[in-house]
Amino acid sequence: MDTSYILNHLGEDHEDYFNAVAPPIIQTSNFCFKSVREFRKALKDEQRSSIYTRGNNPTVAILRKKLAALEGAEDALVFSSGSAAIAAAIMSVVKGGDHVICINRPYSWTNTLLNEYLINYNVATTMVEGTKTENFEKAIQPNTKLIYLESPDTLTLNLQDIRAITRIAKQNNIVTIIDNSYCTPLNQKPLAMGVDIVVYSGTKYFGGHSDIVAGIVCSSTERISKMFKEEFMTFGAIPSPHDAWLMIRGLRTLELRVNRSCISAQKVVNFLEKHPQIEEVFYPFAKKNKQLALAKKQMKQGGGLITILIKAKSPAQIETFCDNLKYFLLAVSWGGHESLVFPVCVNKNNKTLPWNMVRLYIGLEDPALLIDDLNQALILSKE
Repeated sequence: MDTSYILNHLGEDHEDYFNAVAPPIIQTSNFCFKSVREFRKALKDEQRSSIYTRGNNPTVAILRKKLAALEGAEDALVFSSGSAAIAAAIMSVVKGGDHVICINRPYSWTNTLLNEYLINYNVATTMVEGTKTENFEKAIQPNTKLIYLESPDTLTLNLQDIRAITRIAKQNNIVTIIDNSYCTPLNQKPLAMGVDIVVYSGTKYFGGHSDIVAGIVCSSTERISKMFKEEFMTFGAIPSPHDAWLMIRGLRTLELRVNRSCISAQKVVNFLEKHPQIEEVFYPFAKKNKQLALAKKQMKQGGGLITILIKAKSPAQIETFCDNLKYFLLAVSWGGHESLVFPVCVNKNNKTLPWNMVRLYIGLEDPALLIDDLNQALILSKE
């Protein structure tokens, strides 16, 4: 299905809402029926029928159609946050006594769920270095039910060989989940590479304007139906109709924004790779990336996140660099219109990552403006 058709037209039956060009926000908690017979029929299929917005809402339904088609999935669910989507996806697969294999530097709340929360319910997790496929095979136990991937991860930007790992998983009857937030379906298609469930932070590129928090799960009709009846309805981590509408609006420009961010990021990477103040650049399509061949095999473009190691003798130099940036906002998250900077040294409890590591997100500003900004801040941070 054509991407531009999905983003701009799929699921939008204008005659159903007074021929309005923009879908309406059905801002209601409840829906009524003309008869008991009609009510009873709706209750038989709560996933498709509008009964109560905690289950299904017409504005959210339009968004679900678009997201599933964009992913090449049979169905999709939208949650109130990315962490809610991740939790629902994982908990739909595992139960007490099961074992999970996960990459060793996933999104922080994924790590918390697996290693601090689910352990209380007798779900064990083995963390592995995901750049080596054999690590996944070695970690498999008789009770392994899930392999969790994040390729690239959103800090060190390491990749996993998705096709190779899903082959191993299928041979051992293990379900695979991947967090594809970095790439979006425009730049990587995990389901086509054998992944069972794809999760996203919809807060990032899908929303695109830093004004909503949302999560997405895409998979087969069977898996999504089970998840809807169990995790989705039970925990109630639903999106508001207004947030769903904002994401529909954000999807209109998704392709333009993602492409702009990727193209600009590559220009910034080219600059940083030659800068004397930069010790190392982490980026999937960087020339010196040891995983460059794998990145080009799995991904269409390099993405908008860049991580760098700055040559510095103290955290104070990193703080000077960040504090002197004019066009990069000092903040968490990414995927919006604005460029961002996140220094690892902001977290004084960090014990695993280099203190001179800084993550950049390249937004929609002119890349020349951003390059000049980075250059002046790097000069000021030099001893």
